[in-house]
Amino acid sequence: MSPDAPPLHAIERALIKALKNVGSLTLQALAEKANLEIDQVRRGVEWLKFKNFVSIEESSTSFISLGPRGQEAVNIGLPEKRLLEAIEKGNTTVAQILASGLLKKDEINAAISAAKRNGWIQFSEGGRLSLTGSAQRSSEDSLLHRLSAGRIEASQLNNEEKGALENLKRRPDYVMQNEVRDSRISLTDSGKILISGEEQNLAQKLTPDMITSGKWKDVKLEALDGDAPAPVVFSGRVHPLVVVIDEVKEIFVGLGFEEIDGPILQSGFWNFDALFIPQEHSAREMQDTFYVSGRTQKILASGTQKRKVEQAHRRGWGSWSAEEAERVVLRTHTTPVTLGALAASKVQDARYFSVGRVFRNEKPSYKHLVEFHQVEGVATAPGLSLRDLMGLQKEFYARMGIMKVKFWPTYFPYTEPSLQSMVYNEALQKWVELFGMGIFRPEVTRPLGIKNPVLAWGGGIERIAMLRFGVDDVRELYSSRLAWLRSVPRCQL
Repeated sequence: MSPDAPPLHAIERALIKALKNVGSLTLQALAEKANLEIDQVRRGVEWLKFKNFVSIEESSTSFISLGPRGQEAVNIGLPEKRLLEAIEKGNTTVAQILASGLLKKDEINAAISAAKRNGWIQFSEGGRLSLTGSAQRSSEDSLLHRLSAGRIEASQLNNEEKGALENLKRRPDYVMQNEVRDSRISLTDSGKILISGEEQNLAQKLTPDMITSGKWKDVKLEALDGDAPAPVVFSGRVHPLVVVIDEVKEIFVGLGFEEIDGPILQSGFWNFDALFIPQEHSAREMQDTFYVSGRTQKILASGTQKRKVEQAHRRGWGSWSAEEAERVVLRTHTTPVTLGALAASKVQDARYFSVGRVFRNEKPSYKHLVEFHQVEGVATAPGLSLRDLMGLQKEFYARMGIMKVKFWPTYFPYTEPSLQSMVYNEALQKWVELFGMGIFRPEVTRPLGIKNPVLAWGGGIERIAMLRFGVDDVRELYSSRLAWLRSVPRCQL
């Protein structure tokens, strides 16, 4: 190429080289000659056309091919030919011809019309049909047999065949005529000037050898196409739900809380009894709780704590069974972890939180799962009140970006007073429930040796994630649908 030639992409140079010394080429022919994919050719031609190096001539070609009835006529003959065959066998009325089985009812009229037009038959006395002479191959028949070898350009038909085509087009499904559009690419005068000089070899990249040897000074590099689409790369990333969990943990740590963890398998004592939930409560039944069949667990509490929990149940509910308290369950909340930590340490001033999986024997729906993540926090200190609890909650929500918060009174077996937090969902334009909270009842704290008030709250992290990502079905978070996972922005504004 000329030394003054503008920088060209490798695809553009390949196309110009392929068009050299030829009049014009179709896109497919150009792709084969340039050894490129057809999509590369289309893109490169558009670039060159914009630079006025090639011109595109659009053309349209009409092709004729056999229809289903036309193929049938090639195999068994046109209806008019079969009509003559029926008459030769002595069938002279329409009824007799149809009874012969050589023609169908919807073919008889067209067959008689074509046979009369060709001068093969006439009507005799009484409406009978008779032959006027031997049948010759018609132009329609000749055209159909020619088309049986493959489609034909309409421009290649002679005058007789053009007339036959018009006749066949009046007969449904005998021939089909399609327009095929094509483009032919040729060099413009500017394009011819561009390749008038000697071609030069351009490097696609600098190598370490070029740099260390100094050859880079004499190397001419290919032009880079800044508009060319780059390959889509889907790098590994953290699941959106994990991002929310990490954010929740960071907020609690920033509020001065200490994270604790505990086992998923818990005894009924810590999951229910220590929370003053009666052993006859419906939540402890099989349809609400997952029990580990045939397993019991020694109650991990001091003798004094076990005795005082038993006394609280007998005073409050009238009965208590050690065997029921030792049954092993998949924890239904993370409260056994946080409450157990307070009972073990007996600290007078503490802030704990726990994030973990919990299990509920419920039917999965758009808002419920059998297994989900729960975040729970507890805080204890002398003189804590419900006002402190609401203040902690509002601060937590504010750091999550949720500013509209209100509280409703509600009931929980192990807190009094109890509240339900409500947050406003801008997308749904309504208030939705989020966390439950309250102050542990004396029947919960005193048997475990906890003297100061304990603020407690908890809720499902999946609900926070649904608000964050605009998801209206909690199951979507676990669908592993790559299209959705890749669409979630890493940084939520």
